[in-house]
Amino acid sequence: SLAHAQLSEVLWTMVMRVAFTGFEGYAGSIAIYVIFSFWSCLTIAILCLMEGLSAFLHTLRLHWVEFQSKFYEGAGYLFVPFSFRVVLKEAAADDKEVMKTVAK
Repeated sequence: SLAHAQLSEVLWTMVMRVAFTGFEGYAGSIAIYVIFSFWSCLTIAILCLMEGLSAFLHTLRLHWVEFQSKFYEGAGYLFVPFSFRVVLKEAAADDKEVMKTVAK
């Protein structure tokens, strides 16, 4: 996919550029080998992680959709979003009721 290709390109420019520009001679060839090994392992690990996460999220979504469509009846109560205004109005009404009972 495009995301995998972009990640590989970023890792190539950030890791391998150091190997090709910073070392010379026998030490350079050993360094290139080590850095290439590091780059390839890192690229494969990231790709496996991304694919595993993608597969996990897809199966999780499918389980949720199947569960909701087969067993969910929607026979509960209507959702009412939280509102401070409603809470304060109810608290003021409760305070009025308390004051009425105290005043009697």
